Amino acid sequence: MKPIILDGGMGRELHRRGAPFRQPEWSALALTEAPDIVRQTHADYICAGAQVITANSYAVVPFHIGETRFAAEAETLAATAGRLAREAADESGKKVQVAASLPPLFGSYRPDLFDEAAAPALARPLVQGLQPYADIWLAETQSSIAEAECWKRCLPDDGKPFWVSFTLEDTHEHDVPVLRSGETVAQAAAAAAMLGAQALLFNCSRPEVMKAAVECAKLTLEKQDKPLKIGVYANAFEPAEDEMNAANEGLDDLRQDTTPPNYLSWAKEWVKAGAEIVGGCCGIGPEHIQALAEEW
Repeated sequence: MKPIILDGGMGRELHRRGAPFRQPEWSALALTEAPDIVRQTHADYICAGAQVITANSYAVVPFHIGETRFAAEAETLAATAGRLAREAADESGKKVQVAASLPPLFGSYRPDLFDEAAAPALARPLVQGLQPYADIWLAETQSSIAEAECWKRCLPDDGKPFWVSFTLEDTHEHDVPVLRSGETVAQAAAAAAMLGAQALLFNCSRPEVMKAAVECAKLTLEKQDKPLKIGVYANAFEPAEDEMNAANEGLDDLRQDTTPPNYLSWAKEWVKAGAEIVGGCCGIGPEHIQALAEEW
């Protein structure tokens, strides 16, 4: 069976294309200052072969755009992100689904900052803005099970598939694959099944740690007789001895060995291990997605 092909990273691709881009706003800046570049980037991923594109709503959170702007504009910005993705999908003439990016609300790779009491109020405008345009709800780059559970509680009962994607701790070797919270992938897989997710993915971690996560998730889900699709979209960050920068603290260096052919080689390993969805995260561009699409 051919895997579903996702798109690649948005923030780094916008930066590469010369869209207005600065910290801490990151990719959210282009929603108002360069919407045409956002739409065209989506279109280029579709042209490369992406069957699912992700709305550019990842940075529509207070720690990127500030609490004042978030309070005033979050729903509008989220709606803009959804609309631009929907327009690119519809204009392509292809069967392309739009995934609504439901990001970490308090900081990427920072499960310690998660505030369960404050989260619903922050989630609400994102959900309201994205809902008219999304085919899939995608809680992505989740560092802990609690973050994913919170997103599921905040979603409407609208029948749209819920996908959850966890980021893995990838700076040290572990006996078993773990999330950045230290929780195991086995625990995360069981939680995803309990939440009624249609897909369990792993993203924004090094390609080298993904295969073990897929194998562990597949085994866990088979034992529970839960037929979730498993997916991977890795990043192209340089390996670091310590944790990566939190998303609003600077840009991590991109490694030089994540060429399209090399990325395809990793993706083949993930698919062989049981992945049914493949794409890319930070630093993975249309040329990488084209390599995946041409293979499958």
